[in-house]
Amino acid sequence: MTPSIIEIHPTADDRRIARLAAAAIALTVAEAAIPMPLPGVKPGLANIVILIVLLRWGWRDAVWVALLRVFAGSLLIGQFFAPAFFLSLAGSVTSLAVLGLAMHLPRRWFGPVSLSLCAAFAHIGGQLVLARLWLVPHDGVFYLVPVFAGAATLFGLINGLIAARLLRDWPVSTPAVADPELRDSVS
Repeated sequence: MTPSIIEIHPTADDRRIARLAAAAIALTVAEAAIPMPLPGVKPGLANIVILIVLLRWGWRDAVWVALLRVFAGSLLIGQFFAPAFFLSLAGSVTSLAVLGLAMHLPRRWFGPVSLSLCAAFAHIGGQLVLARLWLVPHDGVFYLVPVFAGAATLFGLINGLIAARLLRDWPVSTPAVADPELRDSVS
């Protein structure tokens, strides 16, 4: 009996998603080295990549890049299956769900900056809900909402502005934008 050989032939989309996920993972690892004054408050630099993927190639690719970033980033940082991993996963899943809904809102009001703010608040919200349900079994965790809301506003705004600038300066070499309306809102 000969063992069967499975050959996987990656497509151009697979390679693109891998490159973009690698960029998001690198930003996650670099961000882990930045000392922060309050645990859980991070700039979310990898979200810049997620926003670019979302606006250039659509929600499906953004989900792939975001989840690959969470899993591979937590493995590289040494937090796989630690509470920080589950908090990151909860925040990412929540923000992806909100972005999936926000993609259907009017493009003229919901560009990279407003989508970044929505994602930042959803990320913090998902993390706080999981922390309340699992790690901190009382409502005291919600006293941190103003601090986290301030961080979500600041970093969501900065990341959205960076993503908007990169989208404007990064030429579209392929017909990659999933939705023509998105292409118009990015330009």
